[in-house]
Amino acid sequence: MKLASLAAALTPARVFAPRHGASLSTADWLALRADHAGARDAVFQETTPETVLAWAASFPRRPLFVTSQAATATDYLLRPDLGRKLLPKDRERILIECPRSPQMQILLADGLSALALQNQGLPLWTALTQQALEKGWQLGQPIFIHRARVGILNDIGSLLEPCVVVLLIGERPGLSTAESLSAYLAYRPKLGDTDAKRNLIASIHDRGVGIPEATRRILNLAGSLKSSCYSGVGIREEMPKGTLLRKPHDCHLA
Repeated sequence: MKLASLAAALTPARVFAPRHGASLSTADWLALRADHAGARDAVFQETTPETVLAWAASFPRRPLFVTSQAATATDYLLRPDLGRKLLPKDRERILIECPRSPQMQILLADGLSALALQNQGLPLWTALTQQALEKGWQLGQPIFIHRARVGILNDIGSLLEPCVVVLLIGERPGLSTAESLSAYLAYRPKLGDTDAKRNLIASIHDRGVGIPEATRRILNLAGSLKSSCYSGVGIREEMPKGTLLRKPHDCHLA
């Protein structure tokens, strides 16, 4: 019983959950089935341009809605490679409608959980935008990418050549939460870059990394990428007290 109480205090995972014989208790079994259904719903929930605009109606700048080459939800799940590339027509739209070489380019993607984007991504986007503008940073046109995989930030980077790309994307739902968001950062990403050239802040949700902490960490990490002029495994995330950003060597971020 003491182990069960300790586990419950440390993690929402079902560690040492009480059992009746070889089975979970009825209450825990029903909760497990409900969480599993919620995770499935999060994966298969579809977003539309109208949905995104409704979510972002109160925000000062509406995102540009584009789509990956995954034509259906099934394609997205079975062909990750299609989720890493934009439709040709949307590549053209981005080149026409988005400014080139911003200091920070924020991307939003439903990924494997549109619920995570709605509940965590939009408020995080707002906080990042406000604080980045307060610092005098130049931001690109926000872009929402439907059915995107993480590697699609390479496609955006090759088109717009931003100093840093921040991709806010719904994580694969689990049985503890279906609302977890990840933030991927990359310095001047380009086609062919691998995961080794990206940095990640994961588990952004109410019971994980909160919006204020995620905002501070993303901005701090973005400053580190600028000052180092690279991203990925060679960058160690630092959490200095007081000043969030070191003086950068390029991109005029201060």
